[in-house]
Amino acid sequence: MLLNISHVSFGYIPNTTVLQDLSLNVDAGEVVGLIGPNGSGKSTLIKCVADLLAIRSGQITIDFHPHTSVSAKSSMLLLASNDDMPEFLTGSEFVHLIHRMHGKEIDTGFVQQLFERYAMKYRKDSLIEDYSHGMRKKLQLITAISLRPRLTIIDETLNGVDLDSLYRSEHDIRSLSETGGVLVCSHDFRFLEAVVNRVAILQDGELVHDSPLGEVRSAYGSIDSLTRKLLFGPRA
Repeated sequence: MLLNISHVSFGYIPNTTVLQDLSLNVDAGEVVGLIGPNGSGKSTLIKCVADLLAIRSGQITIDFHPHTSVSAKSSMLLLASNDDMPEFLTGSEFVHLIHRMHGKEIDTGFVQQLFERYAMKYRKDSLIEDYSHGMRKKLQLITAISLRPRLTIIDETLNGVDLDSLYRSEHDIRSLSETGGVLVCSHDFRFLEAVVNRVAILQDGELVHDSPLGEVRSAYGSIDSLTRKLLFGPRA
């Protein structure tokens, strides 16, 4: 079990709870889609997994290591929803830095191919401060694909990416599950249908649905139909 979230609870202030006794797993070879309405706890859960927030109770392990450990953090990469990045680095320098931080050798030829694949060939040596929002998102994606961590977490990272790159990313994100697992948080149901093989839905800090994509399609037709019925009722 690559990512094991077991009975986790969290609250930002005393006497309030954002996550309630939540359990969720991601196995190697899986791409799991995490969806839910705003305020359901998706980003909070991701921050807890990445040890950016201290959980109140429960346990999280990554590749069988406590999520607070160096071993766990070396096994995962979070592609955050914001585009805050070290602006004094070039795109190429950023990719090299992340590889060094994870103790992994970099395949410069493959990285060059990725910059070309995502229409960044002529901007890889430009400072990140000069990158647009979409270019920063593509740089995050290039970093993950070249690094191939055991666990990749994508939190609305592809918002603002051009369509060509978005379509290319579908194949590349699926390929990450060949050597690890992926947790993708997105409101783009078409994109999720193209990349995930399991769907998990949060509502009010609780896991209210978790099933393979094939079962979702058989029972509801699509992720969109499932979400409408489960979260908004039969009239949605």
